[in-house]
Amino acid sequence: MTKTRKSPALTRPLLIAALIGLTVPALQGCFPVVAAGAGTAVMSALDRRTSGTQVEDEGIELRAGNRLREKLGSRANVSVTSYNRNVLLTGQVADEATRAEAAAIVAEVPNVRGISNETEIAGVSSLTQRSNDALITSKVKARILDSQRVKANHVKVVTEMSKVYLMGLLTETEAKAAKEVTASTSGVRKVVAIFEIVSPEEARRLDAASGNNSPKQ
Repeated sequence: MTKTRKSPALTRPLLIAALIGLTVPALQGCFPVVAAGAGTAVMSALDRRTSGTQVEDEGIELRAGNRLREKLGSRANVSVTSYNRNVLLTGQVADEATRAEAAAIVAEVPNVRGISNETEIAGVSSLTQRSNDALITSKVKARILDSQRVKANHVKVVTEMSKVYLMGLLTETEAKAAKEVTASTSGVRKVVAIFEIVSPEEARRLDAASGNNSPKQ
């Protein structure tokens, strides 16, 4: 039987639509939602983090999110993203004191190695802005995948008020590629890279351990 191969022009819009479908449900709350299913299992297996670290990151996000909601209440709208036990805080807070308190609360969560406090003193973002942020995240992920310069599952993408934050365990070459692709994506206001840079040798070791094939350096 002859198989029909779809052209990139047709598959890319479908890919973006699929990514949007995965991202938009997260708008129902302020904190990350852990997806379940076979797709998540595959991405987990291809992650450069160990499975144990991935579980720790999920636990950090859950515990930190709960503590922030309990202690800050309506004074803050903060999202927590943990990658390799380094925590990114994004969102809006009422004042500088609340911003500092948010970081202090998260610092007390077990297993946290570091904190990047990117919260801003501002009113809570609108549903329209959050929807736009979700769209930007989806476009960035799709363009990173399409570029083939760095593997999409090696880069964590977070968007807040059209500002894109990138996390991951990357080589210098991969980090440069990810930043360039993101910066050239329509709608992106600013790119903030919070990468852990590893050597090409270490990247290959991590890829081998997780079953990845390293991209060319």
